[in-house]
Amino acid sequence: MPPSPSIRPLGSAPPLRDRGDACPGALRLHAAADGLLARVRVPAGDLTVRQAMALADAAEQLGDGFLSLTSRGNVELRGLPDGCDGRLAGLLGDAGLLPSARHERIRNILASPLAGLDRHTPADVRWWARRLDALLCASESATALSGRFLFVLDDGRGDVAALGGDVSLVAERDGAGERTDGDGGTALLRVGDDPAALRIAGPDAPRAALAAAEAFLTAAEASGTGAWRVRELPQEHALTARDVAGALRAAGIAATHVPDGARPFTTTTHASPDPAAGPTTTYPNPNADPAAGSAPARADSSAPGVVEGADGRHALAVLAPLGRLSAAQWRLLTATAAQHGSGELRLTPWRGVVLPGLPAAAAADRLAALSAAGLITDPSSPWHRLGACTGRPGCAKSRTDVRADLAQAVAAGAPVPGGSPAPAPGAPVYWSGCERRCGHPHGTWVDVLATADGYQVSVVRPDASPATQETRPQ
Repeated sequence: MPPSPSIRPLGSAPPLRDRGDACPGALRLHAAADGLLARVRVPAGDLTVRQAMALADAAEQLGDGFLSLTSRGNVELRGLPDGCDGRLAGLLGDAGLLPSARHERIRNILASPLAGLDRHTPADVRWWARRLDALLCASESATALSGRFLFVLDDGRGDVAALGGDVSLVAERDGAGERTDGDGGTALLRVGDDPAALRIAGPDAPRAALAAAEAFLTAAEASGTGAWRVRELPQEHALTARDVAGALRAAGIAATHVPDGARPFTTTTHASPDPAAGPTTTYPNPNADPAAGSAPARADSSAPGVVEGADGRHALAVLAPLGRLSAAQWRLLTATAAQHGSGELRLTPWRGVVLPGLPAAAAADRLAALSAAGLITDPSSPWHRLGACTGRPGCAKSRTDVRADLAQAVAAGAPVPGGSPAPAPGAPVYWSGCERRCGHPHGTWVDVLATADGYQVSVVRPDASPATQETRPQ
């Protein structure tokens, strides 16, 4: 399920943020109806086996025994008791999950989960995430960023570029059209919804992203609105690519303004000619010649299954039903990564996990074992592209237990109440317990909203008017 960017409905006024950002973190816990909640930032979704084990320990020893995957590739621990703060911080800190206590809530970095793994990867940009994270944690000014501010790093396929980043970097192919290792080539930098972009050298991308975030902080302070995100800035203080270019020049980073180089990052999901293969997604190609026609169709990077690599190694992609994993399921994923893979796990913005580096001969059997454990491993699963907010009993604002209701609907073969079809094959369906619609998808999706009179079904589109798009992301 794609992330939930904080997009302001068309025509609405920017919000006035007259209080601090209360977004939870690993050290700032949130009081939910089912206990305290911790949100652990995992930049680019990258976890070592040791870090994954520490999260499982925290869930079992302190929480309710489950781990929730968020729409930004982070991890939430629920059901935590009062007074657990110190012990939780110790578990996470010992595993390297808290490199800076002052920066822990601002390490919101999304990156293409298949970067460097599949045969069609233009570039492995995940080193950008590591460098950007280090720069953020060393920056005094960055501590003023909201816990909702989002960096998006796309490897050129466009799978995460459309997911509402405040600062987005998209890798470009080199002049010969070959794959790069992320330490060369060029990148396009965008801020918010500005259609323009800045072309920068690949090695400068992490520094440029931080400079763009600092330019936002300057604009937010000047606006006096307390804006948390780029899209919340009032028109007279809007941040554009040209504004960021000045900040890059001051930082000694060369940039070329590209008026139409960052064409709208939208994705189109459609039925595959091969029903067994599941839906495919057409991603925008920032390197394509506009006169050459539309971008090529690629395999849906949000779909579960086996991912064939260019080096003969395979990766396994699985999804967590409604984004929730038991500690036992999580430990099985961790053991698979340690014993059969490269020793790393990648969390995805679709509430899934990618395990890289498996031998081709072992991939099918390991995927079958994960399926037997209750994970989504097949695009044809009825749970694929279904999501729901926490609902009752975890959230007191919810009108009902939406997850239990959705489970009953799936068992009855009708994930959309009333049998209403999705607006297009493969469109996400999301159930919400109240009008906040926490964690909802991005783009076009089917909205199943609990009301006092039952569930109301509608279609949310990016160009909806304020009257028909009353959503608040997680």
